[in-house]
Amino acid sequence: MSENKTELKRSLGLLDATSLVAGSMIGSGIFIVTSAMARDVGSAAWLLLIWVVTGLITVAAALSYGELAGMMPNAGGQFVYIQRAYGRLVSFLYGWTVFSVIQTGVIAAIAVTFANYSAVFFPVLDTVLFQSGSFVFSNKQVLAVFSIFILTYINTKGIENGKWIQLILTATKLLALFALIILGIYVGLQKDILSANFSNMWEASKTVVHPDGSVTVTKLVGTAILGAATATMINSLFSSDAWNNVTFIAGEIKDPKKNIPRSLFLGTLIVTVIYVLANLAYLSLLPMHGTPNSNDVVANGIMFASNDRVGAAAASMIMGNTGVFVMTALIMISTFGCNSGLILSGGRLFYAMANQGLFFRKATELNKHQVPAKALWVQCIWASVLCVSGKFGDLLTYATFASLLFYILTILGVFVLRKKEPNALRPYKALGYPIVPALYILVATGICLTLLVYETVNTGIGLAIVALGIPIYYAVFKKE
Repeated sequence: MSENKTELKRSLGLLDATSLVAGSMIGSGIFIVTSAMARDVGSAAWLLLIWVVTGLITVAAALSYGELAGMMPNAGGQFVYIQRAYGRLVSFLYGWTVFSVIQTGVIAAIAVTFANYSAVFFPVLDTVLFQSGSFVFSNKQVLAVFSIFILTYINTKGIENGKWIQLILTATKLLALFALIILGIYVGLQKDILSANFSNMWEASKTVVHPDGSVTVTKLVGTAILGAATATMINSLFSSDAWNNVTFIAGEIKDPKKNIPRSLFLGTLIVTVIYVLANLAYLSLLPMHGTPNSNDVVANGIMFASNDRVGAAAASMIMGNTGVFVMTALIMISTFGCNSGLILSGGRLFYAMANQGLFFRKATELNKHQVPAKALWVQCIWASVLCVSGKFGDLLTYATFASLLFYILTILGVFVLRKKEPNALRPYKALGYPIVPALYILVATGICLTLLVYETVNTGIGLAIVALGIPIYYAVFKKE
């Protein structure tokens, strides 16, 4: 008698789920975005504070999600939570935004980052195959698309394949990051760089490099500091995102009512600690301020690390030129592993949407390995289109605000469901309720309002992408 292939197979334990949380969060951001953040705030204390605040609100969000995960241990995670709290339209808008921009855009961005770093070892990847105006198609995009296809193919062969890839690659990059942190802080303490960075640690400034090469440094005081800190927090938030992906695969996790909340807390906490320590290592090895276009790593500082590759610059201070190649290899492993987790989990969200009649009907089908293969391939194709188009970077900028809004809505859903369904089974209750969820909502709302002021165009376009889903819902998916 053939095995039933109509339901997802629960085969992932706590370690697997935690690995997915941490592995999906750690991509390339931690090795790059600190440079841009340093230019935006120009202060060691403010830089670390932004990373700490990012970590705290991420952990707070994860703790709140734990209650919802325990109530609804089903494939689709956040999509399911939003639908139960607010109905089909809002849940579709979330799913629409995730499919059109957030999940697929991140997959595309990380695939291209993987290809860009691969070019360090294989210069042939820089070869341009076709160019028309601003559109450029190179071997790097070919590799990016190929990496998405190969990871999708592996994940269609069963959850076990994806699980082991995730475990191995996550363990590898965690060990490598801990080595960078320990060695970086140790080597840095032999120098005077750390103390120099903290000598005037609260003096904030914004540094802008003009097209003619001139540099303008503007001191920041009062509300200007908070505005700059909040605006640049987009970088740390992007680097700390995707932790919620574990909720998408709830249908394949053993004892999900316990293991999903635990994995959310453990995974986000581990990554938060690593990110703060990694930035402390950068500050131990490199001066905060620097000069652009210098051939000296120290002279460039954190602000002007070559191509913003502050991780590679820090590694070179530990291991010389060899460090650049070591860090490049680490980022390749990190991005490849990150995409494996994103691809694995994203397909389950679209599978859940299809089961609710809010996605392509064929996406409800499972293959012989009990995997939603067709949902995975639809995701693969759209992410590849974004890779080739080169527009994923803009789309992600636009979607950051929308993504934060859906986080707020989801956590607000804890309050909504406590009122709507007071007697519902809650195996896990949000730690610190109502204070912790309320604090997250207040802080995240403050960030959103600040972004509306300082990043009006990008946030407006982000809202427009979400709003585009409304006519699509009523035209295609609304049930009479």
